[in-house]
Amino acid sequence: MATVVLIGTLDTKGEEYAWLAERVRRHGARTVMVDVGPLSVPAEAPEGPWDAWIDAAEVARAAGTEQTTLRAAGDRGAAMTAMASGAAEVALRLYAEGRLDAVLAVGGSGGSSVAARAMRALPVGVPKLLVSTMASGDVSPYVGEADVTVMHAVVDVAGVNSVSAQIFGNAAAAASAMASEHEARKSAPSAPGRPLVGLSMFGLTTPAVDEARAELTALGYEPLVFHATGAGGRALEKLAGDGRLAGVLDLTTTELADDLVGGVLSAGPHRLEAAGARGIPQVVSLGALDMVNFGPRESVPARFAERRFLVHNPTVTLMRTTPEENAELGRRVGAKLAAARGPVTLLLPLRGVSGIDAEGGPFRDEAADAALFAAVRAAVAGSAVEVREEDAHLNDPGFGARAARRLHAHITATGA
Repeated sequence: MATVVLIGTLDTKGEEYAWLAERVRRHGARTVMVDVGPLSVPAEAPEGPWDAWIDAAEVARAAGTEQTTLRAAGDRGAAMTAMASGAAEVALRLYAEGRLDAVLAVGGSGGSSVAARAMRALPVGVPKLLVSTMASGDVSPYVGEADVTVMHAVVDVAGVNSVSAQIFGNAAAAASAMASEHEARKSAPSAPGRPLVGLSMFGLTTPAVDEARAELTALGYEPLVFHATGAGGRALEKLAGDGRLAGVLDLTTTELADDLVGGVLSAGPHRLEAAGARGIPQVVSLGALDMVNFGPRESVPARFAERRFLVHNPTVTLMRTTPEENAELGRRVGAKLAAARGPVTLLLPLRGVSGIDAEGGPFRDEAADAALFAAVRAAVAGSAVEVREEDAHLNDPGFGARAARRLHAHITATGA
């Protein structure tokens, strides 16, 4: 029987979670209730339609603290942060024990943040459903790089009424069905799959990545392409960090430019680190590091008024990186690659790094590219990183295929 784990604050939402658990059980799934309410009173398992109960004291201990300490401090915000960390540890433990096929939670901003932290800790593919009053706004803090499904609560999570009963009922049915599907996948005999390889792509690096994808497919891999829009880079990092990938072909590292300069498509400061930390083979290039991304032209901060821009479309404005910014980007990329525990090849396309950084293109700037190349060379000097310089543009025919074959050689050599 599939198991749905409910994560909620029983000190404030006990009625709602009892109702949810009863509905989940009607749909034929077991329920495990994880109480993350910092003010919940330690006691025997409260009456409720759940098959197992993990109390708030155990969740707090999983975070390395005691519930009594959190209560004595009187800071609910800090307590919720600690409970979120503990909930993530508990969820991972339940998953490892085979006692978690889906996670379901309902809540306002606080409860949503705690449950979402636990959901994001779980591997991609494990069903995660969050019913939240925050769902009609920016949900990126809750979803992050994970496959969290967010449903708008419409009304506040304050009792069960004729409206919330419909929404919570839909959520219970959905979570139960997803849990059953997950359980079926676990028990089904698994045929050997093709090794997974992650690729990063942008519109202006598409020819190279498409060619690499075709070559990797022919070599027997299953390529997973991630759009380098911030969320895509974080998703690539998560799958690499989870050990799901046999190799990474990171031709498009543009998100690092947004992180440095302040663009809208940053994947955060740890982009380009997870594969190296896991020892996963990598082939990396400098695709689209000639640009920083903003929204509509009028949204670009005034401090950049004198820079070179290209309005890519009505909602995307590109800004050319400077030689100074490119030098810093080269240092950052090189430092990340030099720290990698697995094999790394760095490809330098000397004739341009994007579709608009080509001969005659609007972002062609040989001095800026030269600063990028010189800095990254210096940063990897003396390390195990293999540097291959090509008198070619990133999107020239053959570049992507050669990159794919080099990654295949690394994977084959390491037995990944």
